[in-house]
Amino acid sequence: MTMHQGAGPSAGVAQTVTAPHPAARVATARALPVRRPAREAAMALPADPFAHRAWLSGRGGYRLTGRPAVFALASLVVALLASSAAPTPLYAVYQAQWHFTPITTTVVFGVYALAVLAGLLTLGKLSDHVGRRPVLLTAIAVHAGSLVIFATATGVPALLSARVVQGLSTGAALGAIGAAMLDMDRELGTFANAVAPGMGSATGAILSALAVRFLPDPTHLIYLALIGVLALQAAAIAAMRETVSPAPGALASLRPEITLPRALRAPVLTAVPVLFAVWALAGLYGALGPALVHTLTGSGNVVLGALSLFVLAGSAVVAIIGLRRAAARTVMLAGIAALIAGVAVTVLAVSLGSAALFFVGSAIAGAGFGSGFQGGIRTVVPLAAPHQRAGLVSLLYVVSYLGLGVPAVLAGFGVVHGGGLITTTRYYGAAVIALAALALFGLLRNRPAPGIR
Repeated sequence: MTMHQGAGPSAGVAQTVTAPHPAARVATARALPVRRPAREAAMALPADPFAHRAWLSGRGGYRLTGRPAVFALASLVVALLASSAAPTPLYAVYQAQWHFTPITTTVVFGVYALAVLAGLLTLGKLSDHVGRRPVLLTAIAVHAGSLVIFATATGVPALLSARVVQGLSTGAALGAIGAAMLDMDRELGTFANAVAPGMGSATGAILSALAVRFLPDPTHLIYLALIGVLALQAAAIAAMRETVSPAPGALASLRPEITLPRALRAPVLTAVPVLFAVWALAGLYGALGPALVHTLTGSGNVVLGALSLFVLAGSAVVAIIGLRRAAARTVMLAGIAALIAGVAVTVLAVSLGSAALFFVGSAIAGAGFGSGFQGGIRTVVPLAAPHQRAGLVSLLYVVSYLGLGVPAVLAGFGVVHGGGLITTTRYYGAAVIALAALALFGLLRNRPAPGIR
C-alpha cells in the first residue's frame, strides 16, 4: 500500500529540507498543510532532472503534475494491489488442478507479504536518490513479468516465484508512489494513500472472481488484462514530472534500515497495533475468506467466495471517504471501535454458521479496517519532515505487511494441524480484538500530537 508520504495539502515539497532539531521538524509539519495554488506548488518542485531525456519527459514536453499526477499514481496503487488480490479467487482452481493443502494456499499468500517487506526494506528509499519515475517504471516492468509467470504457471513453484517477484516489485513501487503523491499534493496524496489500497484489493478480488465465473481461461486472461492496464499506467508515469533530483547514496540506501526519529516514536507506537491488526484481518480474508464462505454457505461459487474480501475492502473505502474530514484521533477511535465490533460479529457468525451475519460482520470490520488504517497514517505522517517520509512510510508498510502475511500463514497451519477452519478463525478473531484493544489503550494514554487533524 502506498503510504510513503501521506498527509496534508500543499503540493510538491519533496526535496531534502533539513530540520536540525525535532521541534523544527514539527514546525515544518504544521506549516506544510497550508494549501497553495497548483501553479505555485508546481513551481516549488525542482527542475525536472530528466527533462532532457525524451523517453522520460513525455511527448511534446508535457509533464503530468499536481492533482492529475496524484490520480495517476493512485490508479497505479489500485492496479498493483488488484493484481496482488487477483489470485485469491483462483486458489480454488489451482488447488483442484494441483491438489495442494490449505497450508500451501496460505504460504503462497504469505510469501507475497514477506517479499513486499523485502522490497520495502531494500528498495523503499531508492527513489529518494535516483528519482521517482525510474523506480516506478522499473517496478511496473518487473511486476508485469510476475504476471507473465502467473499466466504460464504449471505448479506451486511457479506460483511461489510469481508471488515473490510480484511482492518485490510492489514493495519497491509503494514507497516511491507514496512519496510522489505527497510531493505533488500533500492533502490529496494523504487521502489517496489511504483509499487506494482498499480499492485495489476490492476490485482485484471481485474482477478475478467474475473472470473465473464468466470468462474462458481465467488463469491466463485475468493476468493478461492486468498487463495491459500496467502498460497504460507506465505511459502515464513516463509523462509525469519528476519531483526529486538525483542524489548520491543510492547503493547505501539498499541496506535495510528502519529509523524512527524521537519526535515520531510515541505516535508511531500508538498506530502500530491498529495497523498490524487491520492488515492481519485483511490477511485472513485474503487467504481463507473464500474457504470460510464455502463452509458457511455450502456453495463453491467463486464470486460468492470473493465477495468476503470485496465487502471488507469496499466498506473500508467507504469509511475512509466518509471520515476524511474528521480529526485523525477521531478516525482512529472510530476504526478501533468498528474493528472490535465487526470482528466480534464475524466470529459469532462463524460459530453460529450464519453466512448473512458473516457478511454483516465483514462490512463492520471493513469500516474498522479503513478508518483504523487511515487514522494510523494521519496520526503519524504529518509529523515527518520531507526527508523522513520515505523511511517512515516504509516502516508503516513493514508493520502492515507483517500483519498481512505472518498471521495468515500461521492460520493455515492452524486449519490443517490445529482445530480446523472454524476454530482457527475464532482464535484469529480474538487476537485481532486484543490488538485493537491495545491500540485503544495507547491512543487514550497518549495525547494527540500538535497540529494533527
